[in-house]
Amino acid sequence: MKPHLKPEDAVKLIPDGARLMIGGFMGVGSPHRLLEALAQSGKRNLTVIANDTARPGVDIGKLIRAGAVSKLIASHIGLNPETQKGMISGEIDVELVPQGTLVERIRAGGYGLGGVLTKTGLGTIAADGQQTVEIDGELWLLAKPLKADFALIAADQADYSGNLQYQLTSTNFNPIMALAGATVICEAREILPIGMIPPDVVKTPGVVVDYLIERAA
Repeated sequence: MKPHLKPEDAVKLIPDGARLMIGGFMGVGSPHRLLEALAQSGKRNLTVIANDTARPGVDIGKLIRAGAVSKLIASHIGLNPETQKGMISGEIDVELVPQGTLVERIRAGGYGLGGVLTKTGLGTIAADGQQTVEIDGELWLLAKPLKADFALIAADQADYSGNLQYQLTSTNFNPIMALAGATVICEAREILPIGMIPPDVVKTPGVVVDYLIERAA
């Protein structure tokens, strides 16, 4: 049985300067209560790896507003002007990565690969400073793997052993991030007895999940 924590207790595990992967797409499929507790915790100098920073004051946007993030690796920031402001001022070091490349770099980190080869960004400023590899006369960019100290993810259902099921588009980055985080903390909509989730719909096995967030009162 996985430990069940209150959001406030879960964020105590996360030190200043930690590297975090956070699931979600514009807040859909993000661990809402966990992010609220993290934003209020006073943590600083966090590196966040995510698809985006949602909107001002929403989910990851709460971390931006709280001044908790010093580095961001994401595919876009266009809908959060507070992130743009932080990037322009130099308060946040932003690394923009094409969305497909981002998820493949996370997958490579979780699967123990040395990186992935892609042509996306080749011949543009996105390729500046990146290593290239020639294969059969073709040039490829080597996108190195991404890992994190913590993966903060959300699921629709969990059982007491931490097996996870997701729902529709809220699945997004969550399963792949669960493989690339050294410590995985999951906030599920509901937590069920073992056996209530059919094995063939489990997308994240409990062996990779370390903590579950208690259900909301």
